[in-house]
Amino acid sequence: MRETLRVAAYAMCIRDDQVLLARWTDTQGRPEWTLPGGGMEHGEDPYDTVRREVEEETGYLVEITGLLGVRSRNITISRRFRRTVHHHGVGLVYEARVTGGELRYEVGGSTDMAAWHPLADVPGLRHVDLVDVGLRLWRERPVTGRVTVPGQE
Repeated sequence: MRETLRVAAYAMCIRDDQVLLARWTDTQGRPEWTLPGGGMEHGEDPYDTVRREVEEETGYLVEITGLLGVRSRNITISRRFRRTVHHHGVGLVYEARVTGGELRYEVGGSTDMAAWHPLADVPGLRHVDLVDVGLRLWRERPVTGRVTVPGQE
């Protein structure tokens, strides 16, 4: 079985009881909301990754105000020709504050929309579990920098 590793950095931007989310399309073509952020480029510091990715996906410039935690996820993915891949994703979740720029949509990237959503509305949105992880890290601020979500204990 092939093994892959992806390291990424994401931002929790909260203001006025709203969270900034980016929309991407899953493998079945369905739109889902996620935290703005993405994969590190070779040699890039994750701090720089999250700032770059937020600007690319939302148009905003952000100041990193803290490291909330790390999400480590292992999944097995079925690929074409009956090949399977064991994928390990490591995501650093930062707290960030918008300092400039203007909200806009990403063109030609991995997301197609960005928007502020009331925190109370998040459970009703079609979203990836990374959003739940980020919100728990932001609310609970565990010393270990780790939380689990149902189904991923």
